[in-house]
Amino acid sequence: MAASAPPGSRDTAIVHVVGARPNFVKAAPVVSALRGRGAHQAVVHTGQHYDDRMSAVFFRDLGLPEPDVDLGVGSGSHAAQTAALMVGLEKEFTERAPGAVVVYGDVNSTVAAALVAAKLGIPVAHVEAGLRSFDNTMPEEINRRVTDQLSDLCFATSPEAVGHLANEGIAPDRVHLVGNPMIDTLLANLDRFDADALRARLGLPERYVAATLHRPANVDDPDTVARLVTRLHEIADLADVVMPVHPRGRAAFDRAGLGGHPRVRLLEPLGYLDFVALTRGAAAVVTDSGGVQEETTVLGVPCLTLRPNTERPVTLTHGTNQLVTEADLPQAVAKALDGRRDAAAVDSTPPLWDGRSGERIAAVLTRWSG
Repeated sequence: MAASAPPGSRDTAIVHVVGARPNFVKAAPVVSALRGRGAHQAVVHTGQHYDDRMSAVFFRDLGLPEPDVDLGVGSGSHAAQTAALMVGLEKEFTERAPGAVVVYGDVNSTVAAALVAAKLGIPVAHVEAGLRSFDNTMPEEINRRVTDQLSDLCFATSPEAVGHLANEGIAPDRVHLVGNPMIDTLLANLDRFDADALRARLGLPERYVAATLHRPANVDDPDTVARLVTRLHEIADLADVVMPVHPRGRAAFDRAGLGGHPRVRLLEPLGYLDFVALTRGAAAVVTDSGGVQEETTVLGVPCLTLRPNTERPVTLTHGTNQLVTEADLPQAVAKALDGRRDAAAVDSTPPLWDGRSGERIAAVLTRWSG
């Protein structure tokens, strides 16, 4: 673990705030690169994801140091959760007095940490800045916009993100195109994603479609869930569907009878290594997750994203991702299973998705905080 300092000491120059599983994957290469530079740092886990399968297992899989503190905030409405996060983080930042706070992604922990740090006069660095879906019905979009406005450093994963930040008046000297630290973690662990071993351990068929769905637009309305279950059953007529079920949508899918089809296999949430192994071994992936769109891009697995938009358009132009509607989903999966790609599909890796993003971020942070 990187050297950390006791509360109340400015020797803890950098505090990383993480709260949900995507944050852990993005933070791991940054924490590692800063450790290699001898930086004093601490990791604050807000406890937004608190189930072991959604949280602790990721720390173990990724080699992240145990958090210096776990605030244990847990779930709740957006207002209640964000308020609890801000109260806990204010106490932590006041006692620890960091020189900088690094936040990741777009969850409530991200915006709460940015708000608290900014009001305390602590510089903020946002990893994964500038992503935009331009859909303000998504809570994550609000979190992204607010966090970027409060951030002193904006680390962008793709060129279009840099453009979005410029359009919103973010000064160019605050913006750094560094690539994607989530891909650092993916590339560093490629040899550990053993799809064959996972298939044997879980008794999965040779060919399957992996699915992961959790966004409110897909799981909160019973009628929407019912239609989606119908489509997933149609896909299961073509190939087995294997779905680790996010706790947020479990009850809704159970009520709609998702597990009633003999070729639908529902799993508990998986750790990072097992989940990416499942993705790597799939014939196609159905998702509404931003991170999965990125991972499939690098793994070369056809990805059908059940959303009308994406804040990661680089996965459409430089990856395997395709936006689909619920009505078009079975046909799109059938096409993917047949191995057919649109002629316009581009088989190239997005710029700077080369496994060195964490080091680029660490270099900027070191120069800036030094």
